[in-house]
Amino acid sequence: MKGKSILYRPIIAVTGSSGKTTTKEMIAAILKKRWKIFKSPQNRNAISATKRHAKLLRSVHRAVVLEYGMQYYGNIKRHCHYIRPNIGVITNIGRAHIGNFGGRIQGVAKAKSELIRYMKSTGTLWLNADDRHSKLLRTKGFRGRIMRIGIRNKADYRASQIHNANRGTTFRVKLDGTERRFYIPILGRHNIYNALFAIGISHRLGFAPQQIQNGLQTFEKQKRRLYVYSLRRGIRLIDDSYSANPDAVKAALDVLSATGKKKKIAVLGSMLELGAYSVKGHKEIGRYAARKNITHVFAIGKNTPQIIAGAKEAGFPTQNLHSFVSRAQLHKALTRVIQPGTTILVKGSNQMGMNKIVAYLKQTYYKNGDS
Repeated sequence: MKGKSILYRPIIAVTGSSGKTTTKEMIAAILKKRWKIFKSPQNRNAISATKRHAKLLRSVHRAVVLEYGMQYYGNIKRHCHYIRPNIGVITNIGRAHIGNFGGRIQGVAKAKSELIRYMKSTGTLWLNADDRHSKLLRTKGFRGRIMRIGIRNKADYRASQIHNANRGTTFRVKLDGTERRFYIPILGRHNIYNALFAIGISHRLGFAPQQIQNGLQTFEKQKRRLYVYSLRRGIRLIDDSYSANPDAVKAALDVLSATGKKKKIAVLGSMLELGAYSVKGHKEIGRYAARKNITHVFAIGKNTPQIIAGAKEAGFPTQNLHSFVSRAQLHKALTRVIQPGTTILVKGSNQMGMNKIVAYLKQTYYKNGDS
């Protein structure tokens, strides 16, 4: 790195099965209120990106906020080789890329634990107290401080009084003995966990509550990640088409269930890279949808039979389950079902091209303005 070194520079690396980009963006939104920072752009979280980022760091960067992606064992170790963090965040341990780890959640946890092993051993590790699979992380031997965030369980930073409000979410967190109200311009209970990491880290770095509140309010939502469009005839479109794994799909179905007021339609594509867990994972999604007060399920992709079967097993009305091979057929059937006031969720793996369904709906029911 060029120039005079900073005595203590927070180098923050975020990994996890979901929420990486959102957490990184929330942390950065707060820190840049006071500091000049380096942030990995968009969701560029490959090892090659981290190698490039290492060459871009300068002494003017008071803090560094990075996202470390992982598909196989050894990936996070290599990230840490190029930029070694002193603050590590593991958002959660879920089923993303589980097919690359023999279909076993223990394998995912072992691979994510590389962040604990290869970050600065005297640094600070942030974990999710409510995520049951995070208990599989290998923290033994870590000499630094472990901090936890949560909603249900005991944690260092804990959210309460959660409410949907104005296309976003409000909640309270106790800072320095005083309850503070926070607003994030994004839906979903799972995004509160992402915000809690940002609140905890920035608070520990000396940011005032108001700076933290202001930072989160100005956090820029990522397109195709629970991005809400208001269309004609009171139709709302929730675009969560960027990626999908069982945990992320459940979180998106929660948002659809909680925010839709009239007819609620879930358009679901196959979840890829699940390997041996694929059949079970897709059935699990169908069963979950049946419990969430959702009106219709439209499924597309090679795994649609499992989604439909899971939903039927859980009692979802058969006449409201629709499966398709062709996107054109889905479009035609979908427009027949949509009524004024309908809320539509579009969710599936990126390679499924679910964004084309979003584009079709936006074009068909176009209205100026979005969320």
